[in-house]
Amino acid sequence: QVQLVESGGASVQSGGSLRLSCAASGRISSAYIWGWYRQAPGMQRELVATATRWGSTMYADSVKGRFAISVDNAENAIYLQMNSLKPEDTAVYYCNLDQLSMTYWGKGTLVTVSS
Repeated sequence: QVQLVESGGASVQSGGSLRLSCAASGRISSAYIWGWYRQAPGMQRELVATATRWGSTMYADSVKGRFAISVDNAENAIYLQMNSLKPEDTAVYYCNLDQLSMTYWGKGTLVTVSS
């Protein structure tokens, strides 16, 4: 069993930066895809960024050039550096891990961006 715990959510002003963290406990396989998702009030959960074990990354168009996902394999942790935040980035951000045909989710951390 894998457990994911996010942290780092906060309230910031537009243009500010935040760094989200996700710590994983349990057995992490050598083949995986990490992801950050977000869900704004009244909206569906959407993909923000993914990173694979082999170093490839992918970003939603809305965050390209502003957000960066990184993985610390030694610590079983991932991060999301968010710069130039906008009010539309306001959401609960969830950590996600896909491995061995299983999907795991954290409980989320709230990011609020005020104008």
